[in-house]
Amino acid sequence: MSLDAAVADLLPGSPASIFFAALFVGCMIAAAVYDLASYTIPNFLSVLLLAGFVALGVWQSLAWGQLGDHLSAGMVLLAAGWALFALGIVGGGDAKFMAATGVWIGWSAMPSYILAFSLAGGVLVLLLLLFRRLPLPGPIRGFAWIAALHNPANGVPYGVALAAGGVAIAPHLAILAG
Repeated sequence: MSLDAAVADLLPGSPASIFFAALFVGCMIAAAVYDLASYTIPNFLSVLLLAGFVALGVWQSLAWGQLGDHLSAGMVLLAAGWALFALGIVGGGDAKFMAATGVWIGWSAMPSYILAFSLAGGVLVLLLLLFRRLPLPGPIRGFAWIAALHNPANGVPYGVALAAGGVAIAPHLAILAG
């Protein structure tokens, strides 16, 4: 078996579809790491997701109906994110990131995404509650991001759950199957 055939077995799809899948998953992972470490999701990640979707749409020559499907899903998640932000449940970065992720997901995968990030959020909250009940050992206290996670006043870095939901459903996104 040639090296090209072995790689094709591991990574089915065109090089462009592999690039876009890596971009999507990479943005998810980066957002989770940023949120875990700093309770923020930088705007550049949401912008990168949106720009990546535009490039993907051009590459796939998405029809206007498909484009509308994806953009409207992102807009609905933006409105939901704004509402959650106004209620103090999520941060502004979470709301923008959720909307940018929704553009990639579209309506067909929306129920799966909502279920995935909700389950991930529940697990995240339980883990944080358990973690915050334990005393921090001396050497670990020196890590500011761990001390911030341990502090119940800081809430939950919900971007971690949003990103986990995106990674969980990425293999099932029709837009990435090209």
